[in-house]
Amino acid sequence: MTIEGKNEGARPRRIRLGMVGGGQGAFIGGVHRMASRIDDHFELVAGALSSTAEKSKASGAELGLDPDRCYGSFEEMAEKEAAREDGIEAVSIVTPNHVHFAAAKAFLERGIHVICDKPLTSNLEDAKQLQRVAHGADALFILTHNYTGYPMIRQARDMVLGGELGTLRVVQVEYAQDWLTEAAELTGAKQAVWRTDPEKSGAGGATGDIGTHAYNLASFVSGLTLKSLAADLDSFVEGRRVDDNGHVMMRFEGGAKGMLWCSQVAPGNENALKLRVYGAKGGLEWEQENPNHLWFTPFGEPKRLITRNGAGAGHAAARVSRIPGGHPEGYLEAFATIYTEAAAAIRARQSDTPVDPAVTYPTVDDGVKGVAFVAACVESSKKDGAWVSV
Repeated sequence: MTIEGKNEGARPRRIRLGMVGGGQGAFIGGVHRMASRIDDHFELVAGALSSTAEKSKASGAELGLDPDRCYGSFEEMAEKEAAREDGIEAVSIVTPNHVHFAAAKAFLERGIHVICDKPLTSNLEDAKQLQRVAHGADALFILTHNYTGYPMIRQARDMVLGGELGTLRVVQVEYAQDWLTEAAELTGAKQAVWRTDPEKSGAGGATGDIGTHAYNLASFVSGLTLKSLAADLDSFVEGRRVDDNGHVMMRFEGGAKGMLWCSQVAPGNENALKLRVYGAKGGLEWEQENPNHLWFTPFGEPKRLITRNGAGAGHAAARVSRIPGGHPEGYLEAFATIYTEAAAAIRARQSDTPVDPAVTYPTVDDGVKGVAFVAACVESSKKDGAWVSV
């Protein structure tokens, strides 16, 4: 592993971590727990893992947590952990979207660092208010747009920033799935039920769930700022109250143009996140289901394959790689990169030292941009695809 800080002298103690949500039957909670431990920077010591004290304690028992630190609500957890000398230093929030705001606010106001699943909140008003809270808090806010943690995405971003593509002209990004092709929410499937409930997910369905990932990835790699968009959103499954497919045209500051497609009703697609960026001097192509490969085509020359830790890959990719080239790294490792970057930033804050400039993670500001993107898509679609400012 070549992530900076690994195998360099004595390891600092693990950061004490709590978790809100992520109890029995929750997919993303397990992902966060695995990601937090891959590089061994965090130790889960407390949780408000479910909506009731009984379920929280049952979930905590499965994870080996002290029963006294398995709480019935995030409010109780924030108050009691902040009062302990050995209380949590950071908290992972892995609940449905509508809980993010109140939970993050409760911990930020007590000086506890927040690592929150995306999207930031279920609506733009809450997102902006949480942004103000985060900016005024003595704690960090990290948003887990985990796809920014892939080594070849860091490589692509570094190449764009280094001018290897020249002036950017076109950005195309798509994220296609098929798991909501039928009305899975009517079967009681936990992941489908809350994601298709606008009271919990927010006004955006596919746009909020995976469209925000696609938009964030395009912005992260390109460095471009979205100016306006025109969106056509659909709910193809009868009775569904949020969109399950979206086509979005985008105009960026500086003149570049973009297209984004997100769909959860595209049979044959599992997690088909793909990014293409084209400039005056060349283009890049990357896909999440084959994440260790990045295609680079200088204009007028043959395509070049850059592989993780292979020839042509630079320091930006190498510093977040863990194993030699040819051994695949994937989703969990990319997620772990966000946690490792968070750990570096938290430790720098705790020791009052500058954080390494190479440390990169999505912030509350990126979260506000994502929620604003969803709100603009919904507004534009209601206006029959009219262009709206973001």
